[in-house]
Amino acid sequence: MDDVSGLLRPADLSALINALTARGYTVLAPVRQGDALTVAPVAALDQVACGWTADQTAGTYRLRRRDDGRRFATTPAALPWKRVLHPPESHLWAARDTGNGFEMISGPEPPPRQALLGLLPCDLAAIARQDKVFDNGTFADPVYTGRRENALLIAATCAQAGDTCFCATMETGPDVRSPCDIALTELDGDAGWLLEARSGKGADILADLPLSPAPDAAFKQRDAMAETTAATQIRTLPTDTPGLLHRHLDPPHWQAVADRCLSCGNCTNQCPTCFCSNTEDVTSLDGTTAERRRVWDSCFSLDFTYATGRPLRQSAESRYRQWITHKLSTWHDQFGESGCIGCGRCITWCPVGIDITEEAAALAALEDAAAAAHA
Repeated sequence: MDDVSGLLRPADLSALINALTARGYTVLAPVRQGDALTVAPVAALDQVACGWTADQTAGTYRLRRRDDGRRFATTPAALPWKRVLHPPESHLWAARDTGNGFEMISGPEPPPRQALLGLLPCDLAAIARQDKVFDNGTFADPVYTGRRENALLIAATCAQAGDTCFCATMETGPDVRSPCDIALTELDGDAGWLLEARSGKGADILADLPLSPAPDAAFKQRDAMAETTAATQIRTLPTDTPGLLHRHLDPPHWQAVADRCLSCGNCTNQCPTCFCSNTEDVTSLDGTTAERRRVWDSCFSLDFTYATGRPLRQSAESRYRQWITHKLSTWHDQFGESGCIGCGRCITWCPVGIDITEEAAALAALEDAAAAAHA
């Protein structure tokens, strides 16, 4: 595909949403709902959150006004985009008693046609990771893959890092690196949007927009914006975090974390890559119909590892250790990369402010202290 890019001037910004809607897409974008920025369907540009962002620290989320009218400088949305492609609850099938056996009366719902407008680079990287989880070449989950195939991804260069962000250290942003259909950069002042096609579908859409040629200055501003956002991030992970966690499965530090952890599962619900689920069967009161559905679950749930008459991970210590070790270490063994994309949601939405980067750093400090003692 030849490079296709251009400027969409401020007076023409609505043309993008109009073009997506004309192609049958339901457009999802950041919107303000109450005191949070979340993701919801929009039919017009003025429904997209404008001039809002959120200050996020450990255990704290506060909406505030920006000094400009940017729409995608929001810090990570309060709810992860994974809800679009991997819904919290999915209908799998329903069956009816015929008196002589049973018959299937429904299967998975048809996948919707959706355009995800304003994905931050970290959330875009999370989708790339979930692609590996739900389609490994041998097995493809039909609910996820159906939604994924019908989704158009429009990612925005990140213009503001939250206090809990660390995508730079995870190499998932703030620039748009992972595969998408269109990369968008909100330029300063009244310059408009720089749009770059990253797929054939994206190029087809840009061909229908009133774009003007993009000067070199627009691309330089895109790169400078990403560099500035990366430079403001204050969190990082230790070198060789995967090996570090593999070497420290039993230190007392895990109990210190468990003493604070509520095992609420907020971190896994907010994490854009966590994918664990449970299958539930529901039978009608008269016994004539039954439904099977998939619902999100969490490794923090006591019954998540229930087997042989008891949960295998009965302590909060073991459940937190499982989560962080899988996210930052054994995910590499499964999928060849980290399960963390550095969005910081697990830090922001932990009620007691447990910080995944601080816990990894604490283990690194224990290792350094042990090495110094034996030097």
